[in-house]
Amino acid sequence: MSMSTVEPGSRLADRFRLEDRVSESNGVTLWKAIDEILARSVAVHTFAPEFDRVNEVVLAARAASRLTDPRLTQVFDAADEDGTAYVVSEWVSGDSLADLLSTGGLEPERGASLVAEAAEALAHAHEAGLTHLQLTPARLMWTSSGTVKLLGLAVDAAIVGLTSDDPARDDAEGLGRLLYAALTGHWPSDEDTGLPPAPMDDDKVCTPRQVTAGVPGYLDTITCRALLPESRRGQAPLSTPAEVAEALSEVPRPAPAPVGPVPPAVLPSEAPDTLTSRPPTMPPAPPMTQKTNPGMRPPASSGTLSRVLVAVLVIVVMLVVGLGAWTVGRSLGNNPVATPTPTEVPTATPSPVVVKPGSAVGFDPLGDDQEENPQLSQYAIDGKPSTDWHTTSYNSADFGRLKEGVGLILDMNQPVAISDVMVTLANTPGASVQLKVGNAADLSVLKTVAEVKNVSGTVTLTPSKPVTGQYVLIWFTRLPPHEGRYRGTIYDVIVHSPGSA
Repeated sequence: MSMSTVEPGSRLADRFRLEDRVSESNGVTLWKAIDEILARSVAVHTFAPEFDRVNEVVLAARAASRLTDPRLTQVFDAADEDGTAYVVSEWVSGDSLADLLSTGGLEPERGASLVAEAAEALAHAHEAGLTHLQLTPARLMWTSSGTVKLLGLAVDAAIVGLTSDDPARDDAEGLGRLLYAALTGHWPSDEDTGLPPAPMDDDKVCTPRQVTAGVPGYLDTITCRALLPESRRGQAPLSTPAEVAEALSEVPRPAPAPVGPVPPAVLPSEAPDTLTSRPPTMPPAPPMTQKTNPGMRPPASSGTLSRVLVAVLVIVVMLVVGLGAWTVGRSLGNNPVATPTPTEVPTATPSPVVVKPGSAVGFDPLGDDQEENPQLSQYAIDGKPSTDWHTTSYNSADFGRLKEGVGLILDMNQPVAISDVMVTLANTPGASVQLKVGNAADLSVLKTVAEVKNVSGTVTLTPSKPVTGQYVLIWFTRLPPHEGRYRGTIYDVIVHSPGSA
């Protein structure tokens, strides 16, 4: 197939069916397509015959396909055969940073958390020798499943023929521009991204705090170190994506998509026209007709026989009814009438109520400093899914066998009855967590009342019997993997107490 004949409905590699033309520019067309084998949407780039960088794009796509970081767009296929060149990658649904900013902006740390995830993903790509060089707000996505996705690694630059003598420095500055945009809603460059240009002061780009009130000082400093040399105030520049990622490592991260039971699939033989709570009404069966073979005589009339049978049936029914009435009367004469048992009215089950903790603190009684990121503790009880408390990163899931665990302890201000505790963890399986309750912030006093193992997402810790205490401890005994090491994360904690009927 020549690329000049590519149109909606065309199939590539006998499996990718092109459906909708998303965009077209400079000989490159982006399509939304269907992978007919795996029944999923994919993104497909095709190229006009006059496009002269097909080889570079295909090589870049194949290199990007070897990366496994889930925050980078996955490349499924790339080929240039028989006059047909294409790149097939993951179709990402959600809102770009540009979309999020166009609808009213973001809280500073919320926006910075998206850039932090992108910086870590890009740092991994640089370790593998791949760069981006085309970082814009349209390429950073918050997906519909609640994750961060960075689009176009290596491929975007190959499409436009962009190269760099210092790609690490260029990508660090690109991350700085994304951070600036996330904090201010302005774009500190001449590119047309749909965002208003950054304000200037004496021909210099204003710092984020000069543009937007409420930007935390540390985020302003990180932006200046990555992007604005004249505003660093003697601080060392951030010259690589890894340095930007390290500088943003303490920013609370966006919460993962809730993990819950998957409803059973319904596989009807035919899809109904409408979805209602009532089953579809079946049409009445057509009357059955008797087909007559021309070679056979029709049966004789059976009217007389039918009348005889009806009369016999009536007599039989009368006999049965009479016998039943005689039996019931005899039974009533010999036995007292049973008094019906009154129906018991069910007692209303009280609904649990949410009890807000007075405070939270990272709890590490077995560690050297007795603390575990105390500055982040309140993020676990602030009700915001975009913030979190997390443990220190460890080299093994069992803390190197140096201690039994580490956790987050809540002070409820007074003893309360605990019906259950809902905890939102990171989306990576591998965490083992205990719920401990007691009346002192002392590991020897707190009693284990519930435990879950190898879990992720939102879990509910329910005591097996009633328990009351002032202190509630979420205690990690095993940590899930996190960026090559191990770390426990809590995005949210909700404590339930039994309600009153």
